Amino acid sequence: MSCHSDGAGLAARSLCWGPRPGLMLVRDVSFAIEPGSRLVILGPNGAGKSSLLRCLYRAVRPQQGSVEIDGEDLWGLSARDAARKIAVVLQEMPADFPFSVRDVVTMGRIPRRQGMSGWTEKDRERVSHALDHLDLAHLAARQFATLSGGEKQRVLVARALAQEPRIVILDEPTNHLDIRHQLEVLALLRSLRLTIVTTLHDINLAADFATEIAIMQDSRMTYFGPPDDVLTSSAISSTFSVTATAHRPAGGAIPRFSFSLGH
Repeated sequence: MSCHSDGAGLAARSLCWGPRPGLMLVRDVSFAIEPGSRLVILGPNGAGKSSLLRCLYRAVRPQQGSVEIDGEDLWGLSARDAARKIAVVLQEMPADFPFSVRDVVTMGRIPRRQGMSGWTEKDRERVSHALDHLDLAHLAARQFATLSGGEKQRVLVARALAQEPRIVILDEPTNHLDIRHQLEVLALLRSLRLTIVTTLHDINLAADFATEIAIMQDSRMTYFGPPDDVLTSSAISSTFSVTATAHRPAGGAIPRFSFSLGH
């Protein structure tokens, strides 16, 4: 049995959300991605990236517009059905989480649980597959709080995988990781064959990972499309208020960027 499953199509239609009237953090955002896509959302701090993610994984209900999974309105689903389709990996990682690695990964099975019944053989099998797939089986009995940042991130991705979702949404999954662990986490996500939506800070990592790039600025999606179309010196320079210089490696389709302040 494989840990892989198929992704789902995801679309936002004229999405608007804010915590109170007069303060809109997501303004008229529309996009659509195919099953198995890897969408990276870029933008400066405060641009609305995390707020958009919260709309996409149903943490907040938009004031206007809709989110659709394979054409079905996200808010037309029950909370349980939504959790079976979308798994979330957030930045928050409590240091005093009093659970073992296996416990944390098993939590991914909660949306699949029937009533108050105990864990089934299928639950245990899915947890074991997720632990194996992320090379965590040898850490299964360890306390989550004792792990390194990279190990914790792998555990949280394993929990999402155990959930058997069709879409995984991640908020800065490479934050606080060294370069090797950043590359490992992104390689792992690429291998899952699910629909992935993530925010990233590193533009060069995003260029390598994404099938689509969205750029947020001032609560709006200002650019959307394939990396080679969206990641231009002018777009990056204007969005981040820097001078971005593109360098296209020999034979490379995607440019690499270097940055400086001002001109």
